Amino acid sequence: MPVPAEGKAMKRRSREGEPSNTRRHKTVKHRSATQSVRSLGMHIRRLDHVQLAMPAGREKEARAFYQELLGIPEVVKPRHLAARGGCWFEHGDLKVHLGVEADFSPARKAHPAFIVDDLHNLVQRLRSAGYRVVTDQPLEGYDRVYAEDPFGNRIELMQPMEV
Repeated sequence: MPVPAEGKAMKRRSREGEPSNTRRHKTVKHRSATQSVRSLGMHIRRLDHVQLAMPAGREKEARAFYQELLGIPEVVKPRHLAARGGCWFEHGDLKVHLGVEADFSPARKAHPAFIVDDLHNLVQRLRSAGYRVVTDQPLEGYDRVYAEDPFGNRIELMQPMEV
């Protein structure tokens, strides 16, 4: 099969007569998500927690950020998991677990997005504590910013706009 000129995608016709891309693969007809879930007899009900990585020995910084600045109380980790280091922060359905990763590298793109009550005040508190806070393109219905935790993990803070 000839190689398309740069910037131009070649098109061919699938068995059904509709254009498809140039890759050689069979056309797969997907069942709807509802059909798939029903056939499996199960479904995902909700998110239990978010786990972020952190470097070893820096739990004090995690507490200062997640508990003191963001206001998410620390909870005691189960004994058999506590030896691994890290810490857990939970308030109702909000659960943020920080686990120690040996070859730690911060999450710069993947991130949790927290809904907050008073974004303006929280931004001031973060900046006063020396954290950089940046705005991004608007998202309809929200005021939002990004910050980094003490380890460089990206954190999004969102406040629904009043209608």
